[in-house]
Amino acid sequence: MPAVQETVERVKRIDVDQYRYGFETLIESDKAPKGLSEDTVRFISAKKNEPAWMLEWRLEAYRRWLTMTEPTWARVNYPRIDYQDLYYYSAPKPKKQIGSLDEIDPEIPQDLREARHSPARSRGAGRRREAGRRAQDRGRRRVRLRFRWPPRSRRN
Repeated sequence: MPAVQETVERVKRIDVDQYRYGFETLIESDKAPKGLSEDTVRFISAKKNEPAWMLEWRLEAYRRWLTMTEPTWARVNYPRIDYQDLYYYSAPKPKKQIGSLDEIDPEIPQDLREARHSPARSRGAGRRREAGRRAQDRGRRRVRLRFRWPPRSRRN
């Protein structure tokens, strides 16, 4: 029993309740208003720069969804979903493009600023990326040779 008590005390020290509802990121985002309506569908379609035929297809799907009822055959009990209390579109706002090192936040140390934009760093990353691709290709070839269909015993 002492081990159980120790575990309970550790969990209390961690303060598990601080993440009770998941996590939160503080990123500026562009959202559609809560709820689903034809206006929301049009808003999302405009944000995605979709052609007119795609918008009509989505609107038709939305109208068909309005006529549907939620199935109850699974015998699962859960509270009714409030579809009008959800966001159906959210995208991060585009980041400001940096033209020079002078525009980078002065709080970041100078050596880190230069390391992020040094050509030597990007060349090394390219070599590592290429080595990884070659390793993946070798793995693919090995799989192709190992698994053949039909098996040799069934070939003519």
